[in-house]
Amino acid sequence: MSAGGTAADRAKATPPLRPPVSDVELVGLTPKTPAQKFTRWLSRSSVQIVLVIVALFWLMPTIGLLITSLRPAEAFARTGWWQAITEPSQLTLENYTSLLGDSDLIDAVLSTFYIAIPSTLLPVFMAALAGYALAWIPFKGRDTLFLILVGLLVVPLQMALIPAFSVFRTFGLSGLPALWLFHTAFGLPLAIFLMRNYFAGLPGSLIEAARIDGASEWKIFLKVILPLGFPALASLTIFQFTWTWNDLLVALVFSTKQQPITLFLRDRLGEFSTGIGVISPGVFLSAIVPLIIFFAFQRYFEAGLLGGSVK
Repeated sequence: MSAGGTAADRAKATPPLRPPVSDVELVGLTPKTPAQKFTRWLSRSSVQIVLVIVALFWLMPTIGLLITSLRPAEAFARTGWWQAITEPSQLTLENYTSLLGDSDLIDAVLSTFYIAIPSTLLPVFMAALAGYALAWIPFKGRDTLFLILVGLLVVPLQMALIPAFSVFRTFGLSGLPALWLFHTAFGLPLAIFLMRNYFAGLPGSLIEAARIDGASEWKIFLKVILPLGFPALASLTIFQFTWTWNDLLVALVFSTKQQPITLFLRDRLGEFSTGIGVISPGVFLSAIVPLIIFFAFQRYFEAGLLGGSVK
């Protein structure tokens, strides 16, 4: 036998090769003890922890209002809402039962729908038309007109209430038509801004191909632009509907017979009390419809909002 031994002996004596070091091992050893696992989780979850804390602070007023709506009015006058956490026996549905038992509540909800639906559909449809024209139809003064519309975004609504009221009274407009026109006028600048920016980001080759095929501008708008712009339309619908549904000031100025739910709640407040027994349950009851609208279009909300905000 040679000094070096046979090939089989050398193979047995040679230690096995170590497998390649993985990326995970290069970063650090796998934690084994509970302290190591907690430290690693904390380092990876710092952002999530901060977001949870911010969310809790953000939701604190809403949680407090919800608990307050489930407490009797006399309990609110004596102690804070946090006392219900340690004394859950004081929670009751009496405030909701009393509010739902009001015969005028159904009329107020229907009146709110009569105001909110046209005040949402009109500016959304008009903004879609204007946004397409400003994005893809060249005409003289197009950029100047768009800058004027952007400038109208800074006009406060309160500044136009009295002039608009005088103009509407001159033409005999009041009630629902006045509310529709006012909400449409003040919703259009933001709506056109969002829709124009979203439409401008669509592929121009699709529109040019449709024009080469002989499609009219109206057909391009209906068959090409609207289907592609549905995310922006959905997000704009959420914004406008929520604004008109929760409006109090404009309804207070222009409303006559049809009183929305915001005016309904205001009329139920006591003269010498806070009316917390009406406000707290009324807020959550009135928020049901906007929440349904939001969750119905939630999948399109982010895409539409980002697409209409940046180019």
